[in-house]
Amino acid sequence: MTAGPITNPDAISLARHRPFAMFWLARVSTTVAFHIMGVSIGWQLYQLTNNPLDLGLVGLMQFLPIIPLTLIVGPLADHFDRRRIIGICQVTIGLAVALLLLGTTGGWLSRNAILAIVLIVGTARAFELPTMTALLPNLVPRETIPRATAMWASANQTAQIVGPAIGGVLFAVSPALAYTCSALLFLMAGALVQLIEQRPIERKPEPISVASLFLGFRFIWSKPIILGSFSLDLFAVLFGGVLALLPVFARDILHTEAWGLGLLRSSPALGALSMSIVLANFPLRGAVGHILFGVVGIYGLSSAVFGLSTWLPLSMLALVLVGMADVVSVVIRASLMQLQTPDELRGRVTAAFSMFTGTSNQLGEFRAGVIAAALGAVPAVVIGGLSTVAIAGLWMLLFPELRKTRRLDR
Repeated sequence: MTAGPITNPDAISLARHRPFAMFWLARVSTTVAFHIMGVSIGWQLYQLTNNPLDLGLVGLMQFLPIIPLTLIVGPLADHFDRRRIIGICQVTIGLAVALLLLGTTGGWLSRNAILAIVLIVGTARAFELPTMTALLPNLVPRETIPRATAMWASANQTAQIVGPAIGGVLFAVSPALAYTCSALLFLMAGALVQLIEQRPIERKPEPISVASLFLGFRFIWSKPIILGSFSLDLFAVLFGGVLALLPVFARDILHTEAWGLGLLRSSPALGALSMSIVLANFPLRGAVGHILFGVVGIYGLSSAVFGLSTWLPLSMLALVLVGMADVVSVVIRASLMQLQTPDELRGRVTAAFSMFTGTSNQLGEFRAGVIAAALGAVPAVVIGGLSTVAIAGLWMLLFPELRKTRRLDR
């Protein structure tokens, strides 16, 4: 099979292209592992403290490493073998989950211990996620990047369906079993990435300097379309995210057990998977700016509906719509970035991209936890969802270039 990027995208299916297939499988493994861990930590911590603020602190612990490490991650991803960086990160996370296992079986896993381990996981993911994003364009030809991005999104969403559902069931059987499976999957993902064959990438030799550290941010600032899409995602997810509060909704509002939390966490991924399959077969070809703002509005409204629901099927449906809208937004943003960024800057730009998305996800969880502790979980989610709709309208005025964008490659 082809070892490096293929030159004829019509001759070989991406699914049969070995480097991309290995990349896809590694991504599924690590995402399943992460969501098994996430369900387990969320349920265990909420059982331990009964405080929604602690669920927000889980997001804060994952956020804290992102800002200081962003300037370091990009140059490393541009100067060193991206596969090695990813592998080290995934093994580190696997060992951190092993600590959760030992603490659970040994009876010493406290609130502070959980948060400290989550900080380790967040530090490793601050390196892993932008590096993995930067690796993808080296595995497929430029013409297939939007389709490959959609297939990558489908890997994420498949794993986000399977991971939380499996995590809920495994945790109900035994918390130790859930953490064991998560740790093994992280270690397997690290091994899979090392098996990806890649031809050497020629890059211009450039010493790491203070100026080079900021090149990713300068590039984004010079591209209003990329800046607008990144910042839109940051504020939309900051206000509209609901994942941190799912343990509260599952136990206290919908009156389910850990299996119900698994279903809720799987629902956005179910919607995203169905939409990513559509996008992989029918790529976006026109009016992508209008589509982006439309799906962000749907994301916010669906989040608000979830916040008001007291019926599990309706809650799951609302989250399915959240996932469908989110994956369209992800594909548009990621494709715009990949197609308009030169490879020698891709690590630094994707690091900055991860700072936008990472800070929004983790700070969004913290915001939700703080507001839920003060006003309740329902107001926290409804206010956040409606704020997301307002942000979409404001960004249409602030970034007319993004609104008028019709194609991903321009």
